[in-house]
Amino acid sequence: MSTYKEISELSPAEVATKLNETREKLLHLRLRKQTGQVEKTSELRTLRKDIARLETARTAKNKKAAA
Repeated sequence: MSTYKEISELSPAEVATKLNETREKLLHLRLRKQTGQVEKTSELRTLRKDIARLETARTAKNKKAAA
């Protein structure tokens, strides 16, 4: 994905879209891992970290909008 700085520059709608896409990718990757089709298991960790970055950005934007 990208760095937190790049993510924080996105609009709240774009963050939500990216978050849904990343979660869907993670789900499909987990399913492929269960069937033994994944060569790079480090992709799972990368996607989880991307989701955490997106959640952090979304929370920050929500707090900023509420203030």
